[in-house]
Amino acid sequence: MGSSGDVRVVCLGEAMVVLRPEGDQSLAAATTLRRSVGGAEANVAGALTALGVRTAWVSRLGQDPFGDVVTEDLVARDVDVEAERDPERPTGLYLKEPAPGGSRMHYYRAGSAAAAMDADLLDRPEVARVLATAEVVHTSGITLGILEEGSALVARLLALRDELGFLLSVDLNWRPALWAGRDTTPLLDLLRAADVVLLGADEARAALGADTPEDLRELVGQRPRLVIKADSHAAGEHDPDGRTTEVSALRVDVVEPVGAGDGFAAGYLAALVDGAGPVGRLRQGHLVAAGVLAVAGDHATPPPEDVRSRLLECSESDWAATRVSAPGIDSPALAVREGIR
Repeated sequence: MGSSGDVRVVCLGEAMVVLRPEGDQSLAAATTLRRSVGGAEANVAGALTALGVRTAWVSRLGQDPFGDVVTEDLVARDVDVEAERDPERPTGLYLKEPAPGGSRMHYYRAGSAAAAMDADLLDRPEVARVLATAEVVHTSGITLGILEEGSALVARLLALRDELGFLLSVDLNWRPALWAGRDTTPLLDLLRAADVVLLGADEARAALGADTPEDLRELVGQRPRLVIKADSHAAGEHDPDGRTTEVSALRVDVVEPVGAGDGFAAGYLAALVDGAGPVGRLRQGHLVAAGVLAVAGDHATPPPEDVRSRLLECSESDWAATRVSAPGIDSPALAVREGIR
């Protein structure tokens, strides 16, 4: 499924149906819930295709109506869906409840079809086909956290990386509830094996006990390119050769923070496979993340290509003066076409 041409990025991980009340109602008070689709790797896959990068999403879904909902949603967004359907296990679900500063999440994912992903999934013919052309395979700490047989899948993924030559991108995506009472050594090993590691300084501090580039480099070793997001202020890329590039975040009228990290990952990875330099990679990450921050859902349509190119190439002063809100983007770099998203 999906658009023509070779798959360039493969996203490996869970997708769930999302239910949320209208407006500011609590779940207890709501009689109607809006349905959408979320999940870190699914969010990244959808944003990548919207950025013009053909992307496949690989996972497992229940043979149930919610599995159909996930498939139809991603296919409608031009994602190649390569998901094994499980007649016994359900598709995961989570509910979003309005809360001060964002949303409170209620997850129903234990025993889901996605939790049973294993090494054999990667050798299914349709999955092998998309991995054969992939330039990047992207996954996250959430994926490892939910898996019942994670070590075997990771070992096979690393073997395929060495065989096929794709870059392995890992977003830390720290979720304490998934790791409560568990050894986090497999998570650290995955970060050490990755080619690109994306993480927030705050989550790195909580998960790994380190948040500075120097301490993180010592912890994960020399292989990964580290992309460290410092709250909402800036993001820095630290390559294995010691070069560092930092780009300030855009000003945003924030509606909902959920999904912004996935937007950043998609923007960054799209720029990476398209050959942009570190400033372009970080700017596009910020730009896509800002669009997600300005809406209530887990993902948002990125700005058109001409708008993105103006912002990725604009002066530092124009970048610093740019503001993103629900109505659009206000920037001196878009002065001729003011307010375009």
